[in-house]
This record gives sequence, C-alpha cells and structure tokens, in this order.
Amino acid sequence: MEKWRATREYLAWQLRCVDQRVRELEAQEEKERRAAARKRERVTFKIQPQRSHEGALLHRGDCGLYKSPFGYISAEDAAVALDEPDIEACQICLPDDALPPV
Repeated sequence: MEKWRATREYLAWQLRCVDQRVRELEAQEEKERRAAARKRERVTFKIQPQRSHEGALLHRGDCGLYKSPFGYISAEDAAVALDEPDIEACQICLPDDALPPV
C-alpha cells in the first residue's frame, strides 16, 4: 500500500509540473499573438467612415482615435485612398508620413 501512495504522490507532482508548463506555454503563446497583432497594426492602415459633417479619415492601424477590430488596408491601398478627394489624413497619427510615395 505504501508503494501505491508514493506512486500516487509522484504522479500528482508530475501532473502539477505539466499543468504549470502548459500555463507557461499558453501565456507565451498569448504574448506572441498580441505582439503579432501590434506589429500588424503598425504597418497597416484603416479608414474611418465619413460622417455627415466631415470627410472620411485615414488612420494608422494602431491609432487610438479610431478603434476598429477590422478593416485594415495595406500601405499601397492607403496611399491610393489619400488621393481621393473625400478622404483626409488623421492629424494625430499622421498616416501620410508612413506611406510610400505614389
């Protein structure tokens, strides 16, 4: 009976170690996912839809003035969008500074 108790304690210890490692790996995976999302936001752009009294605004992907979880566009598409007469660049994040020349 003593051997079985010792085996049970050892297996319980192993399970705690495995559970801890799984938690660490999950946390690392989540950290990497968030870092990839931030990186994607820095190199993409988004267009805030036109309001009745204002034109549409082009923002950098990580601009805090317009938080939209979707609708990101590439730098090339953003450069084309800025050529449109009813789309202006955000005066806070200055997306036109990060755009390639057209």
